[in-house]
Amino acid sequence: MSLSLPAAPSASASASASEASPASHAQGVSPGQDGLAQTPPMGFNNWNATHCGPEFNEQLIKNTADLFVSKGLKDAGYEYINLDDCWAQPRRDRNGKLVPVPERFPNGMKALAEYVHSKGLKIGIYTSAGTKTCDRPRGFPGALGHEKSDAMQFAEWGIDYLKYDNCNNNGIDAEKRYQDMGNALKEASEATGHPIVYSVCEWGENKPWEWANGVGGHLWRTTYDILDNWDAMLRNAKQTLPLARYAGPGRWNDPDMLEVGNGGMTDTEYRTHFSLWSIMAAPLLIGTDLRKATPATYEILGNREVIAVDQDPLGVQGSVVSSEDGRWVISKEMQDGSRTVALFNESDRPQRISTSAAEVGLGQAQGYTLRDLWKHRTYQSGGTVSATVPAHGTVLYRVSADRNWKSYPPAADLVLDGTTIAEPGAPARLSSVFTNLGRGQARSVLVDVDAPEGWRVTPTSKPYGKRVQPGRSLTTGWQLTPPVDAKPGVYTVNVRADYYAPKRVKGIQDSSLEIHVAKAPPTGNSHASDLDWVSAQNGFGPAEKDKSNGNQPPGDGRTLTIGGVTYAKGIGVHAASAVTYYTGGRCSAFTAQVGLDDETGQAGSVTFEIWADGRKVASTGAVSATDPARTLSAAIDGAHSVRLVVTDAGDGIRFDHADWGNAVFHC
Repeated sequence: MSLSLPAAPSASASASASEASPASHAQGVSPGQDGLAQTPPMGFNNWNATHCGPEFNEQLIKNTADLFVSKGLKDAGYEYINLDDCWAQPRRDRNGKLVPVPERFPNGMKALAEYVHSKGLKIGIYTSAGTKTCDRPRGFPGALGHEKSDAMQFAEWGIDYLKYDNCNNNGIDAEKRYQDMGNALKEASEATGHPIVYSVCEWGENKPWEWANGVGGHLWRTTYDILDNWDAMLRNAKQTLPLARYAGPGRWNDPDMLEVGNGGMTDTEYRTHFSLWSIMAAPLLIGTDLRKATPATYEILGNREVIAVDQDPLGVQGSVVSSEDGRWVISKEMQDGSRTVALFNESDRPQRISTSAAEVGLGQAQGYTLRDLWKHRTYQSGGTVSATVPAHGTVLYRVSADRNWKSYPPAADLVLDGTTIAEPGAPARLSSVFTNLGRGQARSVLVDVDAPEGWRVTPTSKPYGKRVQPGRSLTTGWQLTPPVDAKPGVYTVNVRADYYAPKRVKGIQDSSLEIHVAKAPPTGNSHASDLDWVSAQNGFGPAEKDKSNGNQPPGDGRTLTIGGVTYAKGIGVHAASAVTYYTGGRCSAFTAQVGLDDETGQAGSVTFEIWADGRKVASTGAVSATDPARTLSAAIDGAHSVRLVVTDAGDGIRFDHADWGNAVFHC
């Protein structure tokens, strides 16, 4: 936990793990010397799900331990049940000891630790390297000046893991503060025989990757707090990817806890989140209330093939091979000599991402196998590693040189391409493309498209092929028509190809495309906030209609206000933001009064942009918090979609609450 969000530490996302060796460690524990955290810690932390809410209590911890066992998470490798802030009374007792809040933890920490241990699991706790913890309204006792007493108390309770935050630190040197607790934990361990994993939550402000292991740390935060949205998750991943050379057994880069299951991202984005954390050998700490988790959440968190990537005993963090135009290739060396390869699509449209066995570090071989770790299928390849990856998606392959490559069907790419927006009752045209990426023929290829109930699906060319040679494709046209009464929203269309290798080994490829059913604005002038948008990506919280962005929960904003002028209608967003509307070629112009909302004070700067059918047609340039509202207008004649974009103007996004006041489509 950390409640501040200053500018992020700079990092080059394309830095390689082969760069100069890490800075010399401070005097203290050498990498992996104490035998703890030889693979990245896995477990649970309540903060992302509960914060300091009333549901954070003894029952939550016990229920989570029970679910670890009953749902198979313990068997999958999850081990730690960690408490975050707000577990302690605001004041220490007369002996200077920490006291659990009795309403939350009526039986105390020692009894709770014993319960968790009885399940074959471990328990963690939280405090801060300051006078108080990070909880703003109250602030509970921090450990600054109490390191030895607190460390001994934790060890005597049976605590196995300490998250040590960075709030209220009085400006004291970070390395010294964390060294003091590292020494205290070591002394407590020697006195009680109870070792404690040490998580240095310094937010990356003073490059803890260069010194935290030397002060006893087993993992260290490389970033500020994660949030349950795409941009925050991506920010933390990009800041951590360049630090691969600092990771290894007993010393891990920590881009913060998982948000999987909390509802702010799609399942596709959560699979990317889990894939990136695993290929970065990051700690996997579940941050959702498992009592409320969906089957899809359990499927992501429990994927043992992906977990095996994170927990590989070689302990190598994946390194960036390439990242051009949002097409990321990340490769991680595995103990058995294979490579795990993430093909990650940062962009908001499907993209073909390709690399080769040689580029990801494998030697020359007659053939290779590609194991798809999300679909649990194995294919053969002559060395090509490629896939068309959906927007914000990740394909995760484990690639091996394999003498038995002929035993598997050829790898193939299958994509459904074409319009992503359809009107009720109007036909939309798509094409499926099946491409053979293997060494042998793909025979008896049959392609089928499955649309939601009530949709009409008709092939406009043949959906089958007797033989598809390596490197060749089978392309089929399709016409899809939503029902006349289809409600606006997002619908999934699936495509599947069944085929055979020469020895009748069956192959399957499948993918999907999201189709947005939308209606164009009516004739005349329409306020954007009165229309249904196709999609809305936003930096913090949701985009708001007729309110400022606020910061987090839906509806938490205020009246849109720019330079003292209020607007009853409009859209409130936070950079980086993109709100997309379907206009169907029926609108001529868009106009708005734009600027930073007065609720940000005097800080922040952004750029407003209007995009029509993927082409930028208007921009304000940099707009600061002290600027009055600007008029922004654009001709959008013939455009089928219009995207309203707000980007950071270079000073970080912390204060970038941006308003599209009186936003109107002229149709």
